[in-house]
Amino acid sequence: MQEIFAGLPWWVKWVAVPVIALVVFGGLIASVVGFVIGLLFKLLVFVALVGGLVYVVRKFTSSSSSRGEW
Repeated sequence: MQEIFAGLPWWVKWVAVPVIALVVFGGLIASVVGFVIGLLFKLLVFVALVGGLVYVVRKFTSSSSSRGEW
């Protein structure tokens, strides 16, 4: 691989090849990044909803137990 790039100018190695790679694999990279960000957002919403549910249940059970038994 080094023999292929040995005679080429620096801008081919450091500019043209990465740009071609981004053009070819850009859709794949964007899909993976979008999937990971979507998954993290859903995980954050899940944690927030479970935390809110635990908070409401604890608040309700502590207030009902302080009023006495039914």
